[in-house]
Amino acid sequence: MLLRRKDGGVHVMDTGDAVLLPRGGLHDLISDRDLPCRDVSTYEAALLCQSVSEIKDCNGCRSTDVIVFSGCMDFDLGGMHPLVALMPEVMFVGTLMERYPEILPMLEAMEREARDARAGFAGILARLADVVSAFIVRGWVECGCGDATGWVEALRDPRLGRVIAALHRDPGRNWTLADLAAEMGSSRSVFAERFLAVTGMTPVRYLTELRMRLASQWIGRDRMPIETAAHRLGYGSQAAFSRAFKRVIGSPPGVVRGGGASADV
Repeated sequence: MLLRRKDGGVHVMDTGDAVLLPRGGLHDLISDRDLPCRDVSTYEAALLCQSVSEIKDCNGCRSTDVIVFSGCMDFDLGGMHPLVALMPEVMFVGTLMERYPEILPMLEAMEREARDARAGFAGILARLADVVSAFIVRGWVECGCGDATGWVEALRDPRLGRVIAALHRDPGRNWTLADLAAEMGSSRSVFAERFLAVTGMTPVRYLTELRMRLASQWIGRDRMPIETAAHRLGYGSQAAFSRAFKRVIGSPPGVVRGGGASADV
């Protein structure tokens, strides 16, 4: 089987292979490069349970010994969005099997669940997919992250990692440069220089983007009142919060709340 990306790049997939497309890029699953590909949404599908369906309309080409499991997962990343932006378009599980031998039994369990369709299999499939995806991301970080630097390098730096963890733990705190430098255990000038060199942004900008992307989820997904989100993130003025929100997200918070802009960032 071949996985063909929108940009024309092709990846060969063998028996037992699994891949993760972190940004959900458009792709084709094909058996031959020259065959036309049909949008999966045009096939007749039988709903098995919850959000799991089986493709029925295959024009007589159904195989009795092949299972292809494909799924889409939504993650509430909040301030973790820079990590996804640094990931490759396609991440293969096979390269991690030796480092994480527990992945193979999980993939085999997913195959059994998809094939047997026993009671509760949809929920089990979803949880297994979550765990496998987490292993892929962990493996990418621990194995060097390819050519990625910046935000990933900050996560792997124990001192900067403490600062980032503190910001994510309490994004609404009135953080000062002195506070953050203390978390890192350095002077303010050394901290500011190191943070900018590694992440490519100032601590203030990083904190603002973290706050606004969290707010986007709270307002758009959780239907939190805008005033509540502003207060929780340390803004004394809803007007100041709205200006910062539009600058980072690109739309006013009211548009995100009304469904006019995506809150999944």
